[in-house]
Amino acid sequence: MRFGNDMITFEEAVAYLKDMHRFTVKKNPADSRDLKWFLKKLGNPEKDLRIIHVAGTNGKGSVCAYMSSILREAGYRTAVFTSPHLVDMRERFAVNGEMISEEAFLQGFLAVWDALQETNSANTGDGQRGEEAPQEFVLNFYEYLFCMALLCFAEEKPDYCIIETGLGGRLDATNYVDNKLLTVITRISLDHVQYLGDTTAKIAAEKAGILRPGVPVVYLDGDADASAVICRKASELGAIQIPVSKKDYTFLGFRKKYIDFSLRSEYYNYISLTLHTIARYQMENAALAVRAVEVLFRSTDMPDGRMCAASGCPTVEEIRQGILGCFWQGRMEEVLPEVYVDGAHNDDGIRAFLDTVEQDGCTEGRRLLFGVAADKDCRHMIQRVITSGLFDRIAFTHMRTARSLSLEELKGLLAAYPEDRFTMYTEADAAFREQLAGKMPGERLYIAGSLYTEADTALRTEVSGRQPGERLYIAGSLYLVGEIKESLDHDQF
Repeated sequence: MRFGNDMITFEEAVAYLKDMHRFTVKKNPADSRDLKWFLKKLGNPEKDLRIIHVAGTNGKGSVCAYMSSILREAGYRTAVFTSPHLVDMRERFAVNGEMISEEAFLQGFLAVWDALQETNSANTGDGQRGEEAPQEFVLNFYEYLFCMALLCFAEEKPDYCIIETGLGGRLDATNYVDNKLLTVITRISLDHVQYLGDTTAKIAAEKAGILRPGVPVVYLDGDADASAVICRKASELGAIQIPVSKKDYTFLGFRKKYIDFSLRSEYYNYISLTLHTIARYQMENAALAVRAVEVLFRSTDMPDGRMCAASGCPTVEEIRQGILGCFWQGRMEEVLPEVYVDGAHNDDGIRAFLDTVEQDGCTEGRRLLFGVAADKDCRHMIQRVITSGLFDRIAFTHMRTARSLSLEELKGLLAAYPEDRFTMYTEADAAFREQLAGKMPGERLYIAGSLYTEADTALRTEVSGRQPGERLYIAGSLYLVGEIKESLDHDQF
């Protein structure tokens, strides 16, 4: 596709980006040009940005959202780059809590496009000296969007720029920036093992690749092996390590569709906070966000050993309002009355999702609509939701994305669970049999099941089929959440 001086619309730019390579592009090993080299061609738009870099397996986007909300409440201007988007590609680019305009998106798209054309039109090899011209320099989908974000944010001149990694950390496109004020590492668990490693220690090593010399790191101290790797890397770089764990916050209770909890602050002792969500796992993410913001404004130690907040640090009330007012779509989001979507998309995410469902106080029954990507630990995710005993009905659906688990694969995984009722899964390993026996005593579990070819059909059927007071949950993939939200935008329920 050629754009040049021709008119191009926002929709055409989005269509072009959707057709790009999603993750990696094979390059000539002899070609030393990389994204850092290309950012220089763009004028190094990141050079004046004050960057907070966030990595982790689960919770990255939520931590970014909570940090941004607190800082905005304190009067600071923020820019946030996250992934993936659910419905609109512009969701990835937020300035002061609002996604950028179509005009700004298109401007960034064309700026990157023009730089690519200029780069590839310059042939540095003359052929006469036996020099081979470098192959065409190509960006993948994510790299292109990240370059757009940096150009857009440089124009906006925020006080703080919060950047979420895409995949991993060490080799992620976002890690080509160096001027970081702070790094944050959220919960680490097994996901994308084919790229990042098959243990939490190996995955933590990839995430810890975002650390920089002398730059503090706030991290979730939830897995001993992961924490050890992060601390070792931080020590090598002379980076201060600030752990956050379950010891730092306490659940106080549900209040309608809110969560009250207390948090140990670096400056204000214990403070009471309220989350506008029923997702218990957001306490962990909010705690990380508060601590990260506090570290941004760290000053010298007080004589009694406490930390002192530097000028400009958000007050207790600004922290409270920032946490209460934060909305991060797709995470236990109520999209219709008693219909919740959740982006849980790996085994640890499903565990956290089920922990929230188990304590939701619902007494009129629950349904689950479940869809999953083929590159996830599908078998264990499906085992978790079925054996939880939390749902009176579970329906499974295929998604439009090419990454969706196919209907045939779904049928294969569900073969052990007859549609109306099923007995203990005899082919399961000992750990699963023990889990099954412990969760649901007895020989037989009852469940109704359906298999849908399209998520919007599944949603319509499950919503209309509910009993009065019955709650419907939708989980398993962010792709599924996106399809459901897009369907709700176009249809009436």
